[in-house]
Amino acid sequence: MTTSPIDHLPAFAQTVQVTDDTLTVDLADGRSIAVPLAWYPRLAHGIPAERANWRLIGRGEGIHWPDLDEDISVENLLSGARSGESQRSFKQWIAARGPAT
Repeated sequence: MTTSPIDHLPAFAQTVQVTDDTLTVDLADGRSIAVPLAWYPRLAHGIPAERANWRLIGRGEGIHWPDLDEDISVENLLSGARSGESQRSFKQWIAARGPAT
């Protein structure tokens, strides 16, 4: 039996919603992706105003949160990839943020 490789068309984000426990991204093709916020520690540690301040990058191939210095690609969301940030980098980021606001 032979199989053919599946050609994946790029997926593009349209809207983003971040709650206290979930990141939900609606795609241009009608799908929605929801993942645990814990997968992205910077988002999890952000305040609601920081989480709400996002913009699409690469025509929607990714999402950027300038206040949290976080970028997440739609491709990584679709593949189930969690944040690749090291614990050392994350701890430095937390320390630089100062006391929780």
